[in-house]
Amino acid sequence: MAEEVVLGFLEKNDEISDSGEFASERGIDHQELTNIIKSLHGFRFVNAQDIKRERWVLTEEGRTYAAAGSPEVQVFLAIPPEGISLEELQRKMDPAVFKIGRSQAIKNQWLEMGKQLVTRKVIGPKEIDALKQRKLIAPQTWKGYSVRKGPNYAPKRKKFATDLTRDNLQRGDWKDMEFKEYNFSAKGQPIEGGHLHALLKVRQQFKMIFLQMGFEEMPTNNFVESSFWNFDALFQPQQHPARDSHDTFFLQVPPTTKFLPEDYVERVKRVHEFGGYGSRGYEYDWKREEANKNLLRTHTTAVSSRMLYRLAQEGFAPKKYFSIDRVFRNEAVDRTHLAEFHQIEGLVCDRGLTLGDLIGVFNDFFTRLGMSKLKFKPAYNPYTEPSMEIFGYHEGLKKWVEIGNSGMFRPEMLLPMGLPEDVRVIAWGLSLERPTMILYGIDNIRDLFGHKVDLSLIKKNPLCRIGIE
Repeated sequence: MAEEVVLGFLEKNDEISDSGEFASERGIDHQELTNIIKSLHGFRFVNAQDIKRERWVLTEEGRTYAAAGSPEVQVFLAIPPEGISLEELQRKMDPAVFKIGRSQAIKNQWLEMGKQLVTRKVIGPKEIDALKQRKLIAPQTWKGYSVRKGPNYAPKRKKFATDLTRDNLQRGDWKDMEFKEYNFSAKGQPIEGGHLHALLKVRQQFKMIFLQMGFEEMPTNNFVESSFWNFDALFQPQQHPARDSHDTFFLQVPPTTKFLPEDYVERVKRVHEFGGYGSRGYEYDWKREEANKNLLRTHTTAVSSRMLYRLAQEGFAPKKYFSIDRVFRNEAVDRTHLAEFHQIEGLVCDRGLTLGDLIGVFNDFFTRLGMSKLKFKPAYNPYTEPSMEIFGYHEGLKKWVEIGNSGMFRPEMLLPMGLPEDVRVIAWGLSLERPTMILYGIDNIRDLFGHKVDLSLIKKNPLCRIGIE
């Protein structure tokens, strides 16, 4: 046994100076010996010091040349003492070997290139640097140990008992047993279990706020949407830049939707082309084939358009809806943008709502988030008028940050659905990633979401507390 060999040698000798030579002389596998030395060192039976030696070894290409000769050597040996024409030399050799060997032999001044004959010259010594540059040799580090007696040295390692059994008590040999010491600082095996992602924690907090305010969650399970519900139903023109493939992911299979409500499609087509409800429309030739195109939804407002249309068909009643789910945009990925992210959307529909109601709902909603200082800036959206960007003062960052977009859905969007003329819809949206990054101190969105996420973040992130003041 390798352990007994090591301890027995040190009983009569001061040191094993080289574990590699020691293993070779005694026919012991060096890897097995190093494992034994590490174990003995850990229990302080021996003191081990690292030894490292570097040497040059042949690469795979180098081993090939060692067997057959390097290309330049093969070229050199292929030349008879009396010389040979370049054409004949090329014919008798492998083209690849000749090409490499000829240039290298000329560089080494091994050849005399005459007008008609190629002849040999005297070969000089090879240099390591040249072989390194050609990657024919590579450095190899050998690791071993020098070993001396440690403070707990004994000719034979005593095995300490780890359990006291019934047999030990009956035989009485427990009196002579030595037990392994308990390490009260040792940690137990980590308990493996599921962990909630930071985004899921913040998402749940937002969901609870909506539910506390009496909102109803919209179904968001269809990531694939038609251009009609994603754009046309929202009174977004077909020539809008958002419909370009550089901004939107269009599907190749299936490329188009199979069903749209025809009477509603006709009303949407008419308001796009000729206007109505006090609007001039966009005055262009609306194309059904554009509306039929399938895509990955670019916003959850596509879900809102479906819900409002269904509400109009079933008979209007005041509603408060919200949704939190993934959307997809053909974005250039950087530290603040991904092609896939989450959108939080809330809307209220009732008779006679005004911009004041929208601002009032904001104050209630964002105060529950911990942002009571709000500012609003006019903005433009194709499907809302008026529209506002929302800014909140972040006490931690000591500055105003944009936290969402909002507006009142246009009559050109609502009335073709069949909703009563006095019904108004106020709505707002914000991302889930931005508040999560602020809450958890993350400055690169790729560290939060995607294939580059550190799994330790998921295991160790603290409980989310939404007040971000």
